[in-house]
Order: sequence, then structure tokens, then C-alpha cells
Amino acid sequence: GNQIGAAFWQTISGEHGLDGDGQYNGTSDLQLERMNVYFNHASGDKYLPRAVLVNLEPGTMDAVRSGPFGNFFRPNNFFFGQSGAGNNWAKGHYIEGAELVDQVLDVVRRE
Repeated sequence: GNQIGAAFWQTISGEHGLDGDGQYNGTSDLQLERMNVYFNHASGDKYLPRAVLVNLEPGTMDAVRSGPFGNFFRPNNFFFGQSGAGNNWAKGHYIEGAELVDQVLDVVRRE
């Protein structure tokens, strides 16, 4: 899911003329139109995705952070557990996910 999300953000950022650091390098006013639908305008003319990335184990998050758009996301919007659920839905929902849900919902409310 997070790898698909990262690909989505790469595509959307390209359509809006943003580089991997969130800086606008576009050439068209159309690219700036509706920028606030997907991005928050931050200081230094930087745009940050309106996204919260959540996973039960850190591996996928590390891959996103070390990728070409790793600096694109707010560091505080990455949430991950340490053990994962081992492809067991019940363990992920009732045990591992239950430990993260309150923190994640707080960030979603802020975003």
C-alpha cells in the first residue's frame, strides 16, 4: 500500500511541477491551480503532501524514505510498528494496529 502511495505522490507531484523536495519548478499556471487539494504550502515555497504513511513494520517506510521522494513527506507523518503482523489480518487489526491507531488519528486530524 505505501509503495503504491509513493508512486501516486510521484505522479501527482510531477503533474503539479514539484520536484522530490517539494519545490515548484513548473512552467504553467495550471500546475498551481488546485495545488491545495493534494499539498500544504510550507515555508520556503515548499509544498508537502497531505498524506499520513502508516505500516506495521518499518521496512516499507525505510524504502519510501530512502527513495527519490523521501524528503517530500513530513517526517512526523510516518507511523510504523516494529514487528508487523506476519500477513495475519487479525493480529494486525486487534494487536499491532490497535497500538498505533490513536497516534495515527491525531496526525490525520491535524492534516
